[in-house]
Amino acid sequence: MNRPGWLVHPSGPLAGRLLMPGDKSVSHRVMLLGAIGAAPLEAQGFLRSEDCLATRRAVEALGARVEDLADGGVRVLPPEQLVSPSGPLDFGNSGTGIRLMAGLLAGRNIDAVLTGDESLLRRPMERVALPLGRMGARLETRNGCPPVRISAAGPLRPIDYSMPVASAQVKSAVLLAGLSAAGRTVVRQPALSRDHTERMLAALGCPVEAGDWGAAVVGPARPRGGKVIVPGDFSSAAFFILGGLLAGGDAPLELEGVGLNPTRTGLLEIFNMMGGRIEITRLREECGEPVANLLIWRSDLKGIDVPPELVPLAIDEFPALFVAAALAGGTTKVRGAEELRVKESDRIAVMARGLQAVGIDVRERPDGLLIEGGAMRGGTVDSGGDHRVAMSFAIAAARASGPVRILDVANVATSFPGFREAAASAGLAIEALAPGAAA
Repeated sequence: MNRPGWLVHPSGPLAGRLLMPGDKSVSHRVMLLGAIGAAPLEAQGFLRSEDCLATRRAVEALGARVEDLADGGVRVLPPEQLVSPSGPLDFGNSGTGIRLMAGLLAGRNIDAVLTGDESLLRRPMERVALPLGRMGARLETRNGCPPVRISAAGPLRPIDYSMPVASAQVKSAVLLAGLSAAGRTVVRQPALSRDHTERMLAALGCPVEAGDWGAAVVGPARPRGGKVIVPGDFSSAAFFILGGLLAGGDAPLELEGVGLNPTRTGLLEIFNMMGGRIEITRLREECGEPVANLLIWRSDLKGIDVPPELVPLAIDEFPALFVAAALAGGTTKVRGAEELRVKESDRIAVMARGLQAVGIDVRERPDGLLIEGGAMRGGTVDSGGDHRVAMSFAIAAARASGPVRILDVANVATSFPGFREAAASAGLAIEALAPGAAA
């Protein structure tokens, strides 16, 4: 198979000052909430990644108008009411986009088919369809996966729903559906999960309650318009936090404008437990989200048993954590991370194979990995088309004893367009390979 790839050489110290791209999760919500708002919504820092652009195309197909502004921002102009699209809404590789859109459309008298690429068509959707169905939505899946067919229904009934597993996407889908239900819709969570939806709903004037227990919204409600600034994406910053810890120089690597939502920063706590030196400066707030600059120093990391309660707060950053564990002293154990099996790839299996390919001793478990830290050699890693796996191994190569060839990197554009250029500017010796050369 001809797949584009990277060849990454062992590098000198990574250094400099980098501005992180806009948060992908917040950027999705800019489009979704802007499309149903009472007035136009302008956003600085909107992430023009493949995932977020797929959500943009979807809201445009539903009748919203999106304008690119001269200063780099976007303006979402909502229609009087959403309309049924003329064709399927294609979300590409975006699980966030498809699941949140299912909730948004559930009670809006819309007929639509939500679909995506081969990977997305294997992602579970029944966890969203079940509570939406209890609210009165009409959704059909294909064996529990996309495509999702939504039939006109409404108005929805508010529900009090206890999630069996903590999931920000399920919680968000139900809250978005609750905006078109008459009454108080409650979602209870067994553990903390991301709260971007609650924060943005509150910032845009919707009646929201939120806490460790979950969240609730009172409908019907429409977000107000206005202007917001999208924080830098912590999941994108994670790769450069990793790079600074593993391969930083005498001065710290500085990352500007990083979103530090407390439901997202489990990786910082884990890295601190491993001995990482990370300093938070210029703490401020944007769009209801805490934002800061990060200073990262090279550190001698040690293996740990990752506390299970931190797993949901770092689930998207685990590929970076696995690389840190591979180059730390001692053993790192990860349990309770079975959710990684149903991400863009089976991240437990793909990361295990990748680490073994570069000489790391890894034992795969149903819900995690046991990693013996050691020296990393050069080799060839198949990312499985997973953007976070590809970027993690690119950073790992800075500390390898030889070049690392990484296959199937096209999907990096789904979350971090410009990653290769940003990595190169920090000092990573990363070379793009043509599809034939990367096969």
